Amino acid sequence: MIVAVVSGLGFGLSLIVAIGAQNAFVLRQGLRREYVAAIVLVCTASDAVLISAGVGGLGALVEAAPVILTVARLAGAAFLLGYAMLAARRALRPGALTATVGGAAAAAPAVLASCLALTWLNPHVYLDTVVLVGSVASAHGSLRWWFGLGAAIGSAIWFSALGFGARLLSPLAHRRTTWRVLDAGIALIMLGSATTLLLGLR
Repeated sequence: MIVAVVSGLGFGLSLIVAIGAQNAFVLRQGLRREYVAAIVLVCTASDAVLISAGVGGLGALVEAAPVILTVARLAGAAFLLGYAMLAARRALRPGALTATVGGAAAAAPAVLASCLALTWLNPHVYLDTVVLVGSVASAHGSLRWWFGLGAAIGSAIWFSALGFGARLLSPLAHRRTTWRVLDAGIALIMLGSATTLLLGLR
């Protein structure tokens, strides 16, 4: 049991610890100290649901119905391109920045909606979290749910560290240059992710 949990923990972290659209968003909100707890909860809960679906066998359905991934790719690419434009605009317009926390706080519904979109409109989350985790978990037989638990714990650890740990960089958050570089990087990540999704339609 312990081996299955630890294996799931390591495997889950290996999938999620990467510079992607969702992680970039969580990092930015962590630096702003804006709705961090809610965002960490949304990301962690979403991963737990997806991991459970994968361990429960939903991965086979996703693989059998490629139209689901096609729709997700189109919707996700559209959202990411829009978000990339907003991030680029923030980076190019210093007037939108302040010397404190990088601008006025956005409305909670809008921030949480963006977080949900970055999570659920990303087809890679279905390939990685549902299909891949589900496949590896199945190799553990009756202990597959313990493997899934370990993967979910890994997700919780990562998002908590990324969201709440960002405040350790708070000295940098008081500089306009920090926000300009961060938003420029986010714009490039979002654009790259959108391009990858669209190329996957070929």
